[in-house]
Amino acid sequence: MATLILVRHGRSTANTSGVLAGRTPGIALDERGAAQAAALPGRLADVPLAAAVTSPLQRCRETLRPLLDARADLPLHVEDRISECDYGDWSGRKLAELNDEPLMEVVQGHPSAAAFPGGESMRAMQDRAVEAVRDWNARVEAEHGEDATYLMCSHGDIVKAIVADALGLHLDLFQRIHVDPCSVTAIRYTRLRPFLLRLGDTGDFAGFTPREHPGGSGTAEVGGGAGAP
Repeated sequence: MATLILVRHGRSTANTSGVLAGRTPGIALDERGAAQAAALPGRLADVPLAAAVTSPLQRCRETLRPLLDARADLPLHVEDRISECDYGDWSGRKLAELNDEPLMEVVQGHPSAAAFPGGESMRAMQDRAVEAVRDWNARVEAEHGEDATYLMCSHGDIVKAIVADALGLHLDLFQRIHVDPCSVTAIRYTRLRPFLLRLGDTGDFAGFTPREHPGGSGTAEVGGGAGAP
């Protein structure tokens, strides 16, 4: 089956302001995010892509714009099922405030039981995203052959949920996965099992530098975090 290149969108204004953006409209890439997007065509220059699929949200579309400009013949498809998690009433709130919510402990330790007030459950988020990947795998293979590679641009929690599925991990373990803004994750799907080829690859090791974590070193950043400074 097809090989999937998963790209998390570049760093956004919400990432740097510590806000859980969710599906809030008008969230754009910040200056660093725009630079990350501009570098993406060079990073993927040797990868033949049959198609690009994107979340409908602005920050994902902006991330792919330089790649589409560089590859005028690359078709772009919008896929609602890989949109950001619907965080409901949590959307647009400061992460520092949300850390005090009792639900945050469930989101961290038992995400398969977490449902956001006025939004969706994390289990539903994973189900729709994985279903989208399976459908696109079949479509790309049917149109371009089993060796085809295609790209999806989505969001931190979506990418982590897809990776967890590919690795056979229960959703309750997906907070152990981390993907920085504009990182590249690659999964090769086969008839019997997926193979994780790359995970959160940015080519940047600044993220390994010790730095203060507001929620404690064992806490995953809901929405994905801002990446290296």
